[in-house]
Amino acid sequence: MRRRPVHRVATISMHTSPLDQPGTGDAGGMNVYIVESAKRLAQLGVEVDIFTRATAGDLPPVTELAPGVLVRHLTAGPYEELDRADMPGQLCAFLSGVLRTEAMYDPGRYDVIHSHYWLSGQVGWLAKERWGVPLVHTMHTMAKVKNLLLARDDRPEPQARVVGEQQVVEIADRLVANTADEAQELIDLYGAPEERVAVVNPGVNLTVFQPASKGAARRRLGLPQDAHVLLFVGRIQPLKAPDVLLRAASRMLIEDPSLRGRLIVACVGGPSGNGLARPALLVELAAELGIADVVRLVPPAPQEELADWYRAADVTVVPSYSESFGLVALESQACGTPVAAAAVGGLRTAVRDGVSGVLVDGHDPHEWSRALRRFVTSPRWREHLSSGARTHAAAFGWQATAAHLKDVYAEAVAHLHRLPLAINS
Repeated sequence: MRRRPVHRVATISMHTSPLDQPGTGDAGGMNVYIVESAKRLAQLGVEVDIFTRATAGDLPPVTELAPGVLVRHLTAGPYEELDRADMPGQLCAFLSGVLRTEAMYDPGRYDVIHSHYWLSGQVGWLAKERWGVPLVHTMHTMAKVKNLLLARDDRPEPQARVVGEQQVVEIADRLVANTADEAQELIDLYGAPEERVAVVNPGVNLTVFQPASKGAARRRLGLPQDAHVLLFVGRIQPLKAPDVLLRAASRMLIEDPSLRGRLIVACVGGPSGNGLARPALLVELAAELGIADVVRLVPPAPQEELADWYRAADVTVVPSYSESFGLVALESQACGTPVAAAAVGGLRTAVRDGVSGVLVDGHDPHEWSRALRRFVTSPRWREHLSSGARTHAAAFGWQATAAHLKDVYAEAVAHLHRLPLAINS
């Protein structure tokens, strides 16, 4: 019987480049996902071409990200960062670049398309029909889910995005969900056929994010050895809710003023999305709450430095209103630092409540204050969670993610061509 192995994947990431620094602009967990899974897929013998929009005129048309992984910069609109609301107007130009690239090669260059986020899914839809290959799509976030869990002062996602996501769900050969909860949301909210939804947990780079000396990390970052460090990592926007951390810290200081000399609230990241409307929000809020002296705002950091921030912290705080998974939580736990996370979405998978961290219901600063205070006052309990955090994170390696994705690609190809399932050895 004929076999149809998967040799090369066209990965589409229109609105954000895998080369961008996570924590800036639209770059975040999705960028990490694309980069890390592509590298591991290449190691498994599956080459990956990543198509993204060029944001500068001097970018090379093609950049090698790693052996077997190419980033292709396509001209679509002005050479600058565009708001996602303006991206649909560049879909045709971007699609044209994707199709022209494939046309430079012999037919059959790509065995499968993997699109990330709904805008890329629209491009993948048309490329799938032109090339006659299956489309695998990962939402990362979903408009209907975000609109059910809106942060205070946040804007709902537009109906055009809801419609666009629905179209991608209907056309995709496989939908990759980060968790079982997300898979159920695809089925319940978008009517996705259960047999076309595959759950593939994201991973963590266990080489970069691993336990090391807290004291040494604090020395490198200029933090006092006896400080109580509460850490937030991520894009500064209402969805990620860094304001909840600041309000909880303010409540902690009101209830115990003696903490002021040792408490540090570190926020590593930059304004993004709706947060660009108020880029100084955290500065203003810290001043309003009277805690400017304990808040440190740090620009987005590369992975090696970010690992030091995790190691230096007593707890990493992830109070998001919605998360498809929450890679920050996994990275922190891999470094041995427990997590306090909102009990929403993929965070319920990324964090084991009472084992590797705690899950907090809702976004009431009083509840968060109570949860965070225990990390400060109970070092033995914190150490217990630290041990559980390391064990929990160790089960999530990118190698496993890539291997599972490769299986999903093979299933999609086999289903489309009605051939026996074939996976490269």
